[in-house]
Amino acid sequence: MEVNEAIIDRLTENGIDTMFGIPGKQSLPLNEAIAEREEIEFVMARHETAVSHQAWGYAESSGGIAATVVIPGPGDMNAMNGLKNALNDCVPLLHVAVETEPEIRGGDGIHETPPDTYDNVVKENVTVETPESTVAELQRAIDVALTPPKGPVRIGIPKNFLKMDVPLAEPAPTELPAVDGVPAGKVEEAAELLADAEAPIVVAGGGVRAAEASEELRAVAERLDAPVVVTYKGKAVFPDDHELSAGTLCGGTGTAVKELIAGSDAALGVGTDFDAVTTHMWSFAVPDDLVHVTLEASDVGTGYEPAVGIVADAGATLGALDEALAERSIASADGVERARATRGAIADRLEALRGIEEAPLTSVAALDALREAIPRDAIVGIDAGGFRLWALIAFPTYEARDLVTPGSWATMASGLPSAIGAKTANPDRDVVALTGDGGLLMCIHELHTLADEDLDVTVVVLDNSDYAIISEEAGRSYRMDEGEYGWEGTPVDYVAVAEGLGLPAHRAETPDEIVETVASAIDADGPALVEIPTDPYEPQSGVHMNE
Repeated sequence: MEVNEAIIDRLTENGIDTMFGIPGKQSLPLNEAIAEREEIEFVMARHETAVSHQAWGYAESSGGIAATVVIPGPGDMNAMNGLKNALNDCVPLLHVAVETEPEIRGGDGIHETPPDTYDNVVKENVTVETPESTVAELQRAIDVALTPPKGPVRIGIPKNFLKMDVPLAEPAPTELPAVDGVPAGKVEEAAELLADAEAPIVVAGGGVRAAEASEELRAVAERLDAPVVVTYKGKAVFPDDHELSAGTLCGGTGTAVKELIAGSDAALGVGTDFDAVTTHMWSFAVPDDLVHVTLEASDVGTGYEPAVGIVADAGATLGALDEALAERSIASADGVERARATRGAIADRLEALRGIEEAPLTSVAALDALREAIPRDAIVGIDAGGFRLWALIAFPTYEARDLVTPGSWATMASGLPSAIGAKTANPDRDVVALTGDGGLLMCIHELHTLADEDLDVTVVVLDNSDYAIISEEAGRSYRMDEGEYGWEGTPVDYVAVAEGLGLPAHRAETPDEIVETVASAIDADGPALVEIPTDPYEPQSGVHMNE
C-alpha cells in the first residue's frame, strides 16, 4: 500500500472524518487518497490561517479531533496562529505538514523551513524520518494529541514519501492514559476547607469543558451553595441563567465580580490556570483558602499560592469532591443571594448601554437582540475583539460545547473559521458566527468557503468601522485622536462583499430588525451574512465596568 493511502486509513481508523486544508503540489497525494474515500471529507479553505482555526472550531464544538494539511513553509507558518491558539486552549488537532524531502533539506528547496521552527506552537512536533515509519509516527502523534491535557500535534511527512509503496511498520495497539484518579487525601483537605467556609466561591475554567464536567461542576456548586464565576475560556461551562451564576473573568471584568471574589473566604479554582488574562495580571484579590485543581502541575502556585493544590482531571476531582462534601455540614447559606447581587450590579452597569433603538447601536444593545434571535441550543463562534469582551459579560451562554471562542491567545479572525469547523462537525445544528468588522476583514475570504461548501452558517458582523478598542486606548492614554484607527471615511459594504462572494446578505440597524433578520437567516437553508452598524465611540468594557 502506498504511504498516502495508509495515512488516510490511519486517520479514519482513529475516527478522524474531516481534514481542513488548502491543496498544494506537495499535498496532492493526500488529496488523491481522500478523494477516493467516503468516510473522510476535505474542506478547502482560502487561507492557511483559517485552516487551523476551522479544525479548532470542529474540536471545540464536538469534543473530537480534526486534521489539517498544508504545504511546507508559508502554509505551515500561516497555520501557526491557529496551532498556538489550540495549544493555549488544550484542544486536540492533528496538523499534517508535507515536509521538504530529506535529501534537499538545507539546500533552500521551495518553501523550506527547519522543522523545529514549529516546536513552540504545538504540544509535540514530529518529523517522519523514513517512509516505513510513517504510520507508526502518525499513530503516536494522534495519541499525544488526545492525551490529557490535549493539544495540537504537528507531523511533518516528506513529500517524496507519500507515493512510495513500502512495507510500513505497524504500531502496537495503544490505550490513552486515563486521568480518572485523584489524590484522596487532598480531596478530603479541600472538602474540609470548603465546607467550613461561610462565603465560598467557585472559579471554573476551560478545563471543565475539556473534561466534559459541567454536570459535576453544577453539583459541587449547588452542594456548596457557592456562586460560580467562569473564566473567559470557561464561559458556558456553567449556564448563565443558573441562580448561582455570577459573571465572567475577562478583560472587561468589573468591580462587582472583583468584590465578590475578594469578599469570599474560600475559593475552588477548577480547570483554570489563573493566567494573566483571567486575573488582570494577578491583580484580583483571591482568598488565602484557595483550592486549585488543574492538570498542569506547573500551574499550581503560578500567580496565587493555593492552600490545597490538586493535579488531576477536573471531572474526576469534582466528582470525588462532591462525595466528600456530602458527608459534611456546609457552612454557606447565602450563595444564591450573593450571586444574585453580583448579577444585579452587573446589570446596573449595563443599563445605560441597553435600550438603544437607533443606529448605531452599542454592542450590548446589539448582543441583547442577537441573544433573542439566536436559538438557545445554537452553536456560536465568537471572534476576538472589543465586542467580544462585551459578549463575555452580556451575551448569555448555556452549554459548554455551544460556545467557541479563543482563550489567552485572543487571536482575531477566528470567529468565522471556527463556525465553519463547528458546522462541519455538527451538520444538524444551527451555527452562528459573531464577529467584528476588524476580525472579519482578516478572514473575509472564508465567506467564499461558506458559499462553496454550502455550509448553513449565519455570519453576523458588528460593524463600527474602527479598531475601536485600540482607538479608545489611543485617545484616552496617548496623544492621539478619538477614532485614530477608524475608517469611517472609507466604510466597507459587507452586504455587497458577501453577495459578491456568493452569500445572501442583509443589513439590520435596530433591535427589532436584528431579531427578525437574524432569526430569518438562521431559519433559511444555506449560509448568510447580517451586517449590524455599531457605535465606534461606545465605552469599552474594561473602562465602563470599572467606573
